[in-house]
Parts: sequence; structure tokens; C-alpha cells
Amino acid sequence: MSRADVEACLREGHPDIEARLREPWSDLETDHATAFARQRDGATFGIWVFLASEVLFFGALFLTYTAARLANQEAFAAAGRETNIVFGTLNTAILLTSSLTMAVASQAAEKGLFRRLTLWCLAATAIFGLAFLVVKGFEYREDIEKHLVPGAHFALSQAPAQIFFGFYWLVTVVHAIHLSIGIALVTRLAVMGWRDVDFLEENPQVEVTALYWHLVDVVWVFLYPMLYLPGRSG
Repeated sequence: MSRADVEACLREGHPDIEARLREPWSDLETDHATAFARQRDGATFGIWVFLASEVLFFGALFLTYTAARLANQEAFAAAGRETNIVFGTLNTAILLTSSLTMAVASQAAEKGLFRRLTLWCLAATAIFGLAFLVVKGFEYREDIEKHLVPGAHFALSQAPAQIFFGFYWLVTVVHAIHLSIGIALVTRLAVMGWRDVDFLEENPQVEVTALYWHLVDVVWVFLYPMLYLPGRSG
């Protein structure tokens, strides 16, 4: 879209289009509505490709865990009983609630209505994410005090239990990094939406961020039974 076209859009009462169109979409020789629709489709396709790569990454870790657990069932059950199920359950509830607030924010932004609701839900999502990290920090402190870090002073006698806690530390730290990135993205949307009243309305960035956030939550839904339920059922 040329500068003259943008100015024409501005005269036609579409001041928000210029701010939301990004290169190369802004240079397409088409009307602003079509360019914006293509930008939205491109952003959605891009995040799905990224999410697919994340699924492959975590899927490989889950398969590795499954193979190790099948080979060392008693040791993994003993190790699973050492995890703090209260912290794990609390964090699961926190993340599921954050998915709800993120979904509400995404739908409200897509409809172009309820700007305040969108902002409050985005803020709530970021706060829930921070709460998860705080709870996880308390859990990490307890794990360290109980000598559940693989190494010379590991608390459990079964050697394969160190494999369980090696996986535990690896996946939970990687998950926490992903969640921290999500918190930064959600906070950015909230700040930008607070500064610009038109920023969130039908903005594809909200949908893309919501998809990322839901992936992080889904990963935790798989991690919870793998880390906290072994040895506690039956």
C-alpha cells in the first residue's frame, strides 16, 4: 500500500489500518482490507508452523521420558512420590485459569468490543503467569533442600531416580522460559493497548499470542501427570 493509499484510508475514516499493517503487507498493491486480511492469515500460519516445531521438541522429550519410565518403573514411582503434588496442582489450576482469561481477551479483541475487558484479561493472564513462576520458585527451593538435584548428594538410593529428576529439572526450566516469554508478550499487548485505544481491535498479534500461551499451558497439562502422579495412583 502506497503512502497515497494510506492517506486515502485515513480520509475514509480508517486511521487504525496504517498502524496495524506491517511490511511487506503494507506494500501490497491491493486495498487495505485485503492486505490486512493477508497479514492476519500470514501471522496465523507462521505461529502454527512455530507451534508445530515446539510440539516436535516437547514430543521428543516426552517419548524419551516414556521409554525411561517403562525401563525403570519402580524408581520413577519412588521419584514421583518425592515431588510436591500440592505445588503442582496449584500451578495447574493457575495455568488453566490463565488460559481462560487469555481466551476471553482474544475473543474480545477479535470482536473489536470491550476494550477494558480485553485489557483486564491480558493483565490477569500476565499476573497468573507470574504467580505460576512464584509457586514454581518455592517448589524449586524445597526440591533443593530435599537434595532432589541429580548429582553426588542426591537423596534417593535408586540410580534411575536421577534420570527422573534430570527430566524434571530440564522440562520444567524449559517450560518456565517459554512461560516467561509468554508473560512478556502478553504484558506488551496490555501496555500497547492501554496507550493506543485502537491497538487491540482485530489485531492479529492478540490471536498469535493467545495461541502461544495455550501451547505453553497444554505442555504443562502433559507434564503434570508425568511428574506428579507416578507412584501415587493405585
